[in-house]
Amino acid sequence: GTLSFSLSFSCTIGFHGSGLSSALVAAICPTTNFCTWSKHFYILHYYCFLCPELPTPIDYTIMSVPSPFSSPFVFTCLLFIFLLTLSSSDCQPISTPAKRRPRQLSVSYYAKSCPQLEQLIGSITSQQFKEAPVSAPATIRLFFHDCFVEGCDASILIATNPGNKILAEKDAEDNKDLRTEGFDTITRAKTLVESKCPGVVSCADILAIAARDFVHLAGGPYYQVKKGRWDGKISKASRVPYNLPHANSTVDQLIKLFSSKGLTVQDLVVLSGAHTIGFARCKHFVARLYDYKGTMQPDPAIDPRLLKALKMSCPHAGGNADIVAPFDVTTPFLFDHAYYANLEGKLGLLASDQGLFLDPRTKPLVQSLGQDKAKFFQAFSAAMDKMGSIGVKRGRTHGEKRKVCSTHM
Repeated sequence: GTLSFSLSFSCTIGFHGSGLSSALVAAICPTTNFCTWSKHFYILHYYCFLCPELPTPIDYTIMSVPSPFSSPFVFTCLLFIFLLTLSSSDCQPISTPAKRRPRQLSVSYYAKSCPQLEQLIGSITSQQFKEAPVSAPATIRLFFHDCFVEGCDASILIATNPGNKILAEKDAEDNKDLRTEGFDTITRAKTLVESKCPGVVSCADILAIAARDFVHLAGGPYYQVKKGRWDGKISKASRVPYNLPHANSTVDQLIKLFSSKGLTVQDLVVLSGAHTIGFARCKHFVARLYDYKGTMQPDPAIDPRLLKALKMSCPHAGGNADIVAPFDVTTPFLFDHAYYANLEGKLGLLASDQGLFLDPRTKPLVQSLGQDKAKFFQAFSAAMDKMGSIGVKRGRTHGEKRKVCSTHM
């Protein structure tokens, strides 16, 4: 039943030009009657051999005022009054006029300035999803990479100025695999929003909303997005490597990284569930197939069937750099909780993913989320809201409202 639905869903939305080889399809589909394939649906059949067997302080300011009174009696009275003021539950701190603080993030931030914002962005994301389904994982990943470096401020969208020796985030080595569909989605949405609400909405908020839209369009939860972010003024490639998780990161490294962003171990496991959709190039997992941790042997924590299939497409050396494999081999186009069941079955694509099931600190969370889709959806919505508040810029001192997302003001 799972397989039938998966094939039906994938055929509905399609995936053209994925880069998966026919050799891989042939290796995992021994019976042509069951797994007939087309050159336009390579990835569709990548997982067909697996489906039947899967488990599914208050600040007081004391002002010094010259006084003619200096007797001990007056001093004592004044001291008594002061202490009484301190002990009063109704006392208020003495304050001086201050600059108006920027508004905090809120769901209704643009209720008056751009009330149709979410509908405008939704018209773009729904169209993008129909034309290029890969826009979903591309945009969600773009949001992750943005928030983890400099905070959720759209610094990932800035393009390096021609001739500039200082590269922007977008051009960092770790971001070169980010698909153009994600950037294109934000560009199109920003253009439409600017035509209706010029100079009002930040690129950072558009990215956050678009990521949510794609989660929902792919079958995941719909959650409210808090808004009010400003776009960042800094975008440097040099700040990327130590702020992003990597395919071979250990659980210790992941926990430390997520903790530095104010995220918990549960947030780590829940947000990793975004790998229920999307794809990775061979270079991110090829070491698991041939020389895991210098042993000259495959990673023992990988299912033999998956190992064989991946080796068919990803040779040890000299392979096609554009070949990709799905993070979730059972439902690669559907946002669900199958990712966690896959980890239990040794079907995790990346070492960093599979490690979540092997570590006693994260294994119980993997098992729990794998058994309850509703629980995963609720936890994912909360974690995305939490991640979306990392390093938020507010006001003109630290931020800007770009007219074009790829260019600073």
